[in-house]
This record gives sequence, structure tokens and C-alpha cells, in this order.
Amino acid sequence: MKILVCEDDAVVLKVVQLALEQEKFEVVLAKDGKQAFVQLQSANDFDLIITDIHMPYRNGDEILKWVREDQQRKTPIIMLSSDGEEEVIKLALKQGINEFIVKPVNAKDLIKKVKKLLN
Repeated sequence: MKILVCEDDAVVLKVVQLALEQEKFEVVLAKDGKQAFVQLQSANDFDLIITDIHMPYRNGDEILKWVREDQQRKTPIIMLSSDGEEEVIKLALKQGINEFIVKPVNAKDLIKKVKKLLN
């Protein structure tokens, strides 16, 4: 399974990458919203997208909108954010994300949610 991870925090990016690779997932990294869009436009074979909500150049909401509305894809999306307010989570779920993870990322929780979405 191929997973795109979009995250501008280097530590969080590494934690997510290592957790996914340990489970034998193919991981493609994007360090900001601009790189995320390049990856999404050049490949449409991602089985899952994990994206931070706040990133330079383009944010997670823009990625979600592009995937869901512009590309009409149902690719599962996990949104990451240090903003764990209930309103933010509810809005993201209403807009079409599949899961929400509040930072700091717990690797076991991440893998559990990834496997649930991919099965």
C-alpha cells in the first residue's frame, strides 16, 4: 500500500514515516503543501493520504478539497493537527476526512487507524 505523508514538522514527519515503514507500507513524503500537490498531481495511485492541517504554501484543507472535489477521489485521508479543539475536529470530519489525529502523534494509534482505513 502506498501512502502520501504531508507534514512540515521534520520530527512528526520522521515519526510517521518510521511507523509506516515498520509496517511495510510504501511511504512518499511531502514537506509542505506545495510538494504535496506535486506528488498528488504526478501520481493518482495513493491508497491513503496523511496530511497536516497547517502547512506552508498549501494547507491540509486545500489538499482535502482538491482530492474530494476537484479530483472526485475517495482516497482515505487522515488529518494531523496540534489543534485538538472539538470544533476543528468536527469541521474536518464534516468536510470529508476519514480520521483526525491530534499531535503529538502516537505511532500505535496512527497504525491502528491506517490499518482500519485500508482494510
